[in-house]
Amino acid sequence: MHTALRGLWVGLILTLLIGLLPVKAQSDAPVVFVLTADDAVGPPMVEYVRRGLNQAEQQNAELAILQLNTPGGSVDAMNELIQLIRNSQTPVVVYVAPNGAMAGSAGTVVVLAGHAAAMAPDTAIGAASPVGAQGEDLGETIQAKVKNILKATIRSLAQERGRRAVELAEQTIENAAAASAEEALAAGMIDFIASDIPDLLRQLDGFTVKTKAGELILNTQNARLQPVSESLIEKLLAVLANSAIVFLLITIGVQAILIEISSPGGWVAGFIGVVCLALATYGLGILPVNWFGGVFLILAFVLFILDIKAPTHGALTVAGTVSLIVAALVMFNSPNVPSFQRVPLPLIIGASVSTGCIFFIIMLIGVKAQKTPARMGVESLVGKAGIARTELAPRGQVQLASELWTAELAEGEEIIPAGARVEVVGVDGLRLLVCKATPRT
Repeated sequence: MHTALRGLWVGLILTLLIGLLPVKAQSDAPVVFVLTADDAVGPPMVEYVRRGLNQAEQQNAELAILQLNTPGGSVDAMNELIQLIRNSQTPVVVYVAPNGAMAGSAGTVVVLAGHAAAMAPDTAIGAASPVGAQGEDLGETIQAKVKNILKATIRSLAQERGRRAVELAEQTIENAAAASAEEALAAGMIDFIASDIPDLLRQLDGFTVKTKAGELILNTQNARLQPVSESLIEKLLAVLANSAIVFLLITIGVQAILIEISSPGGWVAGFIGVVCLALATYGLGILPVNWFGGVFLILAFVLFILDIKAPTHGALTVAGTVSLIVAALVMFNSPNVPSFQRVPLPLIIGASVSTGCIFFIIMLIGVKAQKTPARMGVESLVGKAGIARTELAPRGQVQLASELWTAELAEGEEIIPAGARVEVVGVDGLRLLVCKATPRT
């Protein structure tokens, strides 16, 4: 009996241990955080990467992979990303992917900031020559300063990758040079070419990286991937960094504000206008816009208002529409602004013409209201219906709303009995001319 009980207990313990083995194996597996940055380098990307790296450090992740696909962006945001990556306790591998992706302009420096760097096949890196905040070419002196600062940053990040890597990296800034994945690997700018993340993890296993805490040997065998999704706020901020969205917010916001001003008393139009303009202001603070276009923007809406107040049969509305198109082209589509930050021309024309049409309709309503004769006093009673309180033969009394009026039958009308519905067709002094009302269906 005792032998059987001991055997039962041993069996239960072994069963529990076997059941716990998969859990223990999974808990022992290294965790790799995967961040996906697929947009221009700007404040939204910085906040997303900051949050992802903080989570990776809190969970003692083996490493974080920043999958990058960017045409470039702000130098200030690029510097913040460099600081986040270089000061991270968790090793950061910057991976240019998927196939066909690029790490252009500021993205080139972000790749070099990684503790390790990789690219997918058919990707590109480079073209990092600086331009002004509005996309314009910099003056000779300022350009020399900015280039020298960027090249110094490049040298500090790429110096351990060898002379060829430093030279190619400097050429991306000095001459806007670009390199394919194979060329970057041959020069030592990157460490691996990986077809996907599992392939990258296989190559990273046993690779030594230098971090703020010292040298670390990566263990990525059987790693458990932990994707980091963008939060709702981060997605919203990324949308607001889109020049097309900002242009639409400006046009909608200004129209809503003008509608509120022209018809005060409500709050919906004014609220929508304020929200749209507030969101557009955030986007304008990020995008490289030419503020001279704001002059044409203000002029456009001044012309729209003038055409409502002093109608010119649409001439000022047409001029306002043209001014709005010019404003968008100057603000967002200046010649040196990168193509990925421009507003599509069909959207500019479509939104501007739609705005012009709206104001043209408002103008027509205003003209019609001005031409309508004023109807005041008893004249305003024409067309209203009432009830005969006495027999109209041909005179009597009728009630309109809560008032009694002396009434007389209009010419050609037959006697109307008391209680019948009547309609006012004219006014003679203080006497109403009425006829029998048409029965309602």
